[in-house]
Amino acid sequence: MKSFLNVIALLLFSLPVVAEVPIYDYQIVARYPHNTASFTQGLEFHDGFLYEGTGKNGRSTLSKINLEDGQVLQSKRLASRYFGEGISIVGERIFQLTWQSNIVFVHDLNSFETITSHYHPTEGWGLTFDGEQLILSDGSATLQFIDPETFQVSRTVEVTLQGRPIRNLNELEYINGEVWANVWMTNEIVRIDPANGNINSVVDLNGLIDETTVGGSDGVLNGIAWIPSADPEASAGSGRLFVTGKLWADLFEIEIAVAE
Repeated sequence: MKSFLNVIALLLFSLPVVAEVPIYDYQIVARYPHNTASFTQGLEFHDGFLYEGTGKNGRSTLSKINLEDGQVLQSKRLASRYFGEGISIVGERIFQLTWQSNIVFVHDLNSFETITSHYHPTEGWGLTFDGEQLILSDGSATLQFIDPETFQVSRTVEVTLQGRPIRNLNELEYINGEVWANVWMTNEIVRIDPANGNINSVVDLNGLIDETTVGGSDGVLNGIAWIPSADPEASAGSGRLFVTGKLWADLFEIEIAVAE
């Protein structure tokens, strides 16, 4: 049985007595090629294709990728002064954060041409869309909810585990009413209630990095993507879950279950 304290210690560093939250284990279902030069910052599926935003100055890109063979079908490189971060698709637009430049690019989904940009006062880390608002992480314990038309913040929530703030929230994905977030420099994904910021469970991906090749020392877990089921007979909330890391050679499709 996995120890709750062992998993959460990486998030809180020290944890006295807390009530347990569910911990999810994983099983690898399939693997797909991933470019070991891609410093993954944002990941999303849309209409059958994988979209990825990558970071590092001079190497930051936005790409449309074929899942099965990893072929890059379309790509745009940011100017070298920008360090790309999270991405999210809203209608016919792709929003792409930058880390410390306070610039959010808005690209056309089909051409990748930059339509406009927005100023944002905080750092940009992760980005997702709940169907109405963009949700942004900035490296703190705060999630910002943002109007995609004006890029004005409508509200914020502090992300907590049993009342303790959890910082370093990185890449985000909105899945079945929850915000899933990589916690930078850990092997954990936290599942967050967007209404109040409470972490209601943790996905423990320890050992996954050992299943792949990593193209650099900073190749940590980062990247969550979700494909909802198109089967009308499927159970509510079913779909396919994918994860990867910065500079990893593989994108993994996984299934999760509560660890025993």
